[in-house]
Amino acid sequence: MKTKKSFKQKLRYAFDNTMSKGTPALIVWLGILSVLLIVVAALVIIILSIKPADSESELGFIESIWGSLMRTLDPGTMGGDVGWGFRITMLAVTLGGIFIVSTLIGVISSGIENKIDELRKGRSFVFESGHTLILGWNSKVFTILSELSIANENQKKPRVVILSEKDKVEMEDEIKSQIKNLNNTKVICRNGNPNDVNDLKIVNPNGAKSIIILSQDKENESDDAEIIKTILAITNSSDRKSEPYNIVAEIKEERNLDVAKMVGGNEIELLLKDDIIARIMVQTCRQSGLSVVYQELMDFDGDEIYFNQEKELEGKTFVESLLLYETSSVIGMELSDGTVKINPPMDTIYETGSKVIAVSKDDDTLILSNEDKIDIDKNAIRAVNNRKIYPKKTLILGWNFIGKRILKEMNNYVKRGSSVKIIAHTDCAEAEINKIKKSFSNLSVSYQKDDSTSSKVIHAVKVTNYDHIIVLSYCNELDNQRADSKTLITLLHLRQISEQTGKDLNIVSEMLDIKNRELAEVTKADDFIVSDKLISLLLSQISENKKLMKVFEDIFDSDGSEIYIKPANNYIELNKPINFYTVVQSARLKGEVAFGYRIAKDAHDVNRSYGIKVNPKKSDKVIFSENDRIIMMAED
Repeated sequence: MKTKKSFKQKLRYAFDNTMSKGTPALIVWLGILSVLLIVVAALVIIILSIKPADSESELGFIESIWGSLMRTLDPGTMGGDVGWGFRITMLAVTLGGIFIVSTLIGVISSGIENKIDELRKGRSFVFESGHTLILGWNSKVFTILSELSIANENQKKPRVVILSEKDKVEMEDEIKSQIKNLNNTKVICRNGNPNDVNDLKIVNPNGAKSIIILSQDKENESDDAEIIKTILAITNSSDRKSEPYNIVAEIKEERNLDVAKMVGGNEIELLLKDDIIARIMVQTCRQSGLSVVYQELMDFDGDEIYFNQEKELEGKTFVESLLLYETSSVIGMELSDGTVKINPPMDTIYETGSKVIAVSKDDDTLILSNEDKIDIDKNAIRAVNNRKIYPKKTLILGWNFIGKRILKEMNNYVKRGSSVKIIAHTDCAEAEINKIKKSFSNLSVSYQKDDSTSSKVIHAVKVTNYDHIIVLSYCNELDNQRADSKTLITLLHLRQISEQTGKDLNIVSEMLDIKNRELAEVTKADDFIVSDKLISLLLSQISENKKLMKVFEDIFDSDGSEIYIKPANNYIELNKPINFYTVVQSARLKGEVAFGYRIAKDAHDVNRSYGIKVNPKKSDKVIFSENDRIIMMAED
């Protein structure tokens, strides 16, 4: 049975519906009421021939409307009115203005404030295209933004868009405090969930030239799941673009790698963070200065790796191309089928569609020098064979979740009979080590549960008997600053022992905060691996050039060619001026590719890049001394 509604109830229902439509509906209705009030007042004045007492003529309709409007906006206007008929009419108009027009002004003001608040929340659509899109937020974002701002210096109106669940204003404030100069790059922040399809639409992923997906700062089992959900939200959206995306993301657990690859397909490159850092640490502990070389190749401030298809190289061999560039250093080639080869066989031919891979200042500096005659000092070339590899003893002080990966990777590099001693005070370390050490064929592992920051413990272990020392942070248990503080204490103890014994120690240390590296340099350790910075640099590079992933995969792999820093006296005569053409020629006779050098006397000078020079001009002459080294791509 239907209940009959009264007119009042219907009117109230209609009013409630109108109010529920929000600010726009209120503005419309209040505007209509305000216009009606003004028009009615004007009609009353005209019909009743009401006029001010000090006026000889009656008011016209337009003049009446104007007078009414002024009194609704400003009650003080009626203070000068004369004549009681006119005063009463204008008083009614003024009272109506106070209740209606003032309410309208208030609603408009409130609506503007709400809109500003909405904009500050970062929920408006991004109309940019050709932008770099960053999904998620962690400490790496600052390094990535800094690198992208350098890479985009020659671009017109470059844009970086960030989507994160973090507050928009907080993101903008942190960026301003952490990065002093973004050059011509504009950063646009938006608030939203990166794996929510509707939130993703806000930042226009279809218009982005590349997408970087970041994980959370702290270790969390669900981080990889969130990354995979974000990849799904991008690639399986109903309104996704038909062209492939260029996505790069970091994954923490190796067991999640296959699932992420399956979801992203050919549109995504995945960085297994812990695996990459473990490989870099193992390679670096065997070769002092290697961390600086990696940073030089990965950052945009200096020389980077570029691809270029050069018509004049077609038909030539890889070995011929090594001397054809004076200001760039050839390190590999991309075959016509897309296969990337670092230091391929010297007789590999550049076919149609092949590309040269080289280290150069910029993409427009990767040009053939067209020198008719190259000055090579054949008498300065040395044919010394590489030194034999002997079993090595390594000491690891400290422990965290990449320790297991370091041991596995070290087993791939060292000669059978090598050993590792681990000193750490974590409860989980011994069980983890015992679980994996039985599978090692080249490496024996022992564990001592003790305080690795204790001077007494470090002195007792006789660190001078070890070929390599790795200092790991306790990032599993402590925050970044406290973990770095413990690492710094350990390094200071090691420096004291080095000074007391007069023996140089080969030390590689893991730092978590780039700012703490500057403090740690006083310890004169050989290399500092700032894991977050290196991963940030790698994410930035691959977002700009997807093919670089294949290059770094080849370099990081223990099979094939990697970066080595070898004694200069194995290649050229010492203590005489030698140009780098001669160094490259000597290396290529051994099937290796030279692309830099290290001057030993500058090994601890930050202003001279710790003695590292990547991609020197080949015609410039250098005098190499006893402990100087050549940087190259080689198989061993």
